[in-house]
Amino acid sequence: MQRSQWGSRLGFILASAGATVGLGSIWKFPYVTAMNGGGAFLAIFVLLTFTLGLTLLLAEFAIGRAARAGAVSAFKRLGSGAWPLTGYAGVLAGFLVLSFYSVVGGWTLGYLVRAADGRVMSNDAAALAALFGQYVGSPIEPLLTHAVFMALTLAVVIAGVKNGIERAGKVLMPALFVLMLVLIVRSLTLPGAAAGVAEFLAPDFSKVTPAMLVDALGLAFFSLSVGAGCMLAYGSYLGSEVKLAGSALWVASLTTLTSILAGLMIFPAVAAFGLDPAAGPGLTYMTMPVVFNHLPFGQLFALAFFALLLFAALTSSVSLLELIVVLPIDEWGVSRRKATLIAAALVFAAGVPASLSFGLLADYKLFGRNVFELMDYTASNILLPIGGIGTALFAGYKAWPAVSAELALRTHAARAMRLMCRYVAPALTALILFWNL
Repeated sequence: MQRSQWGSRLGFILASAGATVGLGSIWKFPYVTAMNGGGAFLAIFVLLTFTLGLTLLLAEFAIGRAARAGAVSAFKRLGSGAWPLTGYAGVLAGFLVLSFYSVVGGWTLGYLVRAADGRVMSNDAAALAALFGQYVGSPIEPLLTHAVFMALTLAVVIAGVKNGIERAGKVLMPALFVLMLVLIVRSLTLPGAAAGVAEFLAPDFSKVTPAMLVDALGLAFFSLSVGAGCMLAYGSYLGSEVKLAGSALWVASLTTLTSILAGLMIFPAVAAFGLDPAAGPGLTYMTMPVVFNHLPFGQLFALAFFALLLFAALTSSVSLLELIVVLPIDEWGVSRRKATLIAAALVFAAGVPASLSFGLLADYKLFGRNVFELMDYTASNILLPIGGIGTALFAGYKAWPAVSAELALRTHAARAMRLMCRYVAPALTALILFWNL
């Protein structure tokens, strides 16, 4: 069976950048940056993104294209022995992440509806917190929005690489940037916006600590969606004529740009109204509506904001579902339609207890965490770093001849890449793993 291919290099870059731009880019990156020294953290993050992050991104693209297969099958075709376990760890991580991520994606749908009917337009932070608590604690509505979000993801993936994922990327990514730019312009024209820009960008080198370096390392690693095998799967659909180094550089650049734009969108508005940038996810659902309520045409801006969040969530969820779907397609010859339907149903089912962990299952905890938190911790802090270490070592040792042939780098660049894969990337990723544990 002939493998699907991207229709164009632009489509591949936009789809890959979309995979890396998720909900975390909108609220997590600005918050972590501001709490860790602003411009000082930003400079370190960018440096690590274009060294460690880019190395792992290139490794995944090269392994995928060399093997013409997804995570598990690629490690089987280019390696042997225990190497496929790296692929299985990645697919399991992707499954767990998508299970709870789809729940949060559903929240963006729920709040898009609440922005449309005006329920989020309030100055009362306590009332907005109660609204959010009532919504996520409900046993019914979050499950419905989880199901709708999963159905949207399924619709894109079931249509295939070229007609589904690539076409969605070409629409959603430009729309995402347009919405961000509209909100940035409005945010920067608010009184007191300059203080927010300064808080985000002004360097505070006193906050450069080992803990801050690990935070920057982790954010750089996860911002490019490496470790699970999503980028490996996307690389497997890439034609041999496309230069991997240039494409990976574009993906890393677009991802970094989106994170910086998110900071310029969020922080001037937060500073203008004296709100708390450390609210984390609550900033999205409980704090930003206060900002919109103070703005002329605020409801339109609220609609734009939650539409932006939905687009960001979808571009990431599509890559995660594709990671899962490609396993039965490659390994057992299952049709894309059947594989997608089964995978989506299993992901939805696994997301049910994650959704209920804010309501009916709130009191059920293991190791001090509810189901949602446990899934997040297991995937993000254990499985993804293991996948990253395995991928780097595999590229640097076992599959280096195939990887180097795909990358077609000059001698010095190839040596640097191999050194990063063999020693630097595994060591730094192991640091993230042990620090988080």
